[in-house]
Amino acid sequence: MEITRANVHDVRILWNDGHESVFPARDLRLACSCAVCVHEMTGQSLLDPKAVPRDVRPLKILPVGRYAIQIFWSDNHNTGLYAFDSLRRLCPCAACVSSASAN
Repeated sequence: MEITRANVHDVRILWNDGHESVFPARDLRLACSCAVCVHEMTGQSLLDPKAVPRDVRPLKILPVGRYAIQIFWSDNHNTGLYAFDSLRRLCPCAACVSSASAN
């Protein structure tokens, strides 16, 4: 697996099976499921999308074990972990979106 930036803003993952996912940075930031962004008990979103800058970008991406990445965002948020299985389900490519809507 290879995790890089696709450009200044977006995150690219080349999965071990050859599939490539390019996540728009802001969409990925809005998908953060940490306790600051999502209520732990109710699952209700606590993150106001208007508070996330349109040009938010990853400053640093670190592996967390063999199961996730931690992204340090330009809006000073860094408490979220993005599990690989969740990222694969969030893949925004046409094939994955089509497959998810068929299920």
